[in-house]
Amino acid sequence: MFCYAVTDRAWLRGRTLASCVEDAFAGGATFIQLREKKASVEETEKLALELKDICATHHVPFVLDDDVELAKKVGADGVHVGQEDLACSKAREILGEDAIIGVSAQTVDEAVAAWKAGADYLGVGALHPTPTKPDAVDVTYEELTRICAAVPIPVIGIGGVDATTAHELEGTGVAGGAVVSAIFAADDCRTATEKLKAELQKVVSA
Repeated sequence: MFCYAVTDRAWLRGRTLASCVEDAFAGGATFIQLREKKASVEETEKLALELKDICATHHVPFVLDDDVELAKKVGADGVHVGQEDLACSKAREILGEDAIIGVSAQTVDEAVAAWKAGADYLGVGALHPTPTKPDAVDVTYEELTRICAAVPIPVIGIGGVDATTAHELEGTGVAGGAVVSAIFAADDCRTATEKLKAELQKVVSA
């Protein structure tokens, strides 16, 4: 089951990203993606090296958003790419067979193409309006269900997923949910993660 935390320092209000990630682990996060769209390459590299060590200590996969070359440089477990980013097959070529490659998808056709190109998992959304990706294409629950049925790899719902909306994923076939603000905007990242994970577990086990 994926309780997938996507970072965004815009929500931290003076806290460090490392401390919030540690709190997310304490609450049961099972996957971390470093996503820092406004950071410089140097700053992102520094954060990546810091989080990589934390994730390794907790035996949790750590991937970077988009930047395949940086993922290779810092020795991340893998990368998550979008439809406009470096193609999945190219990311696989650069990072190797053991790397974790995630791909964003909004349709069955995109999902199947990503799977055939070698994706290990899919991030599908946005399922709800979300401030972190205001231009994202909305995905209906019917389409999410069709995507889950069309591919044999894990499908993770993203976009407005939190402890109050996770129940809506029941019956779709998702392997979990990916969140940004539901964890990192919370006053208590540990408690927020615990609540989210409990709700996702109900959905995945249903």
